[in-house]
Amino acid sequence: MTLLGPRETAYVQQEIGDLSRQVELVVFSDRSSEASRALEGLAAEMAAAVPALRVRVESPTGEAAERFGIEGLAPALALVPDGDGAGPANGIRFFGFPGGYEFNSLLDAIRRVAEADPGLEPELLGELLSLQEPLHLQVFVTPSCPYCPRMVQLAHRMALASPLVRGDMVDATEFPKLADLYEVQGVPLTVINGEPAITGLVPEQRMAEELHRAIS
Repeated sequence: MTLLGPRETAYVQQEIGDLSRQVELVVFSDRSSEASRALEGLAAEMAAAVPALRVRVESPTGEAAERFGIEGLAPALALVPDGDGAGPANGIRFFGFPGGYEFNSLLDAIRRVAEADPGLEPELLGELLSLQEPLHLQVFVTPSCPYCPRMVQLAHRMALASPLVRGDMVDATEFPKLADLYEVQGVPLTVINGEPAITGLVPEQRMAEELHRAIS
């Protein structure tokens, strides 16, 4: 089944067709679920449309999954820029199929990884540079949520800015056990180091304040 029609393919090429360096899409797939097969297919179609993209498919268990912190969850996706070996080169992760509004989060992440540009405001960047311990951000979303991508993209930009930060998009509908664990009632919900911290869409200044609380 084709996921990207001519219109969607043209949009992908418009958004990331001029990448400054190659980016590898590392897909973690159990190949038994529809969502895993869809993610493999999407990655392959994007790579066919954009010469700077390549695809690697891995099991959600095993050595590669351990290195990337996948923890047996599938489908999942990580991005590795050219020149950074087998990765992981950053903490950007997608758990679930990045469809609907989250497709733009995927395109944004690919471009930022290629350009190595988190594009953060100085206050938030300063908080990240002062980190002494790992920071894990999990942004719970649904594909139909128009507000979720901006929080996902912020978490991914933070993960690109600091090697101590991991930023996950988590599809609450694909991983209901995780959603139940954190009592997700609405999206976006941002969990910081295992604690639900931010409901809804917030600006970078608010994120900097929440981050300061989390690490103080």
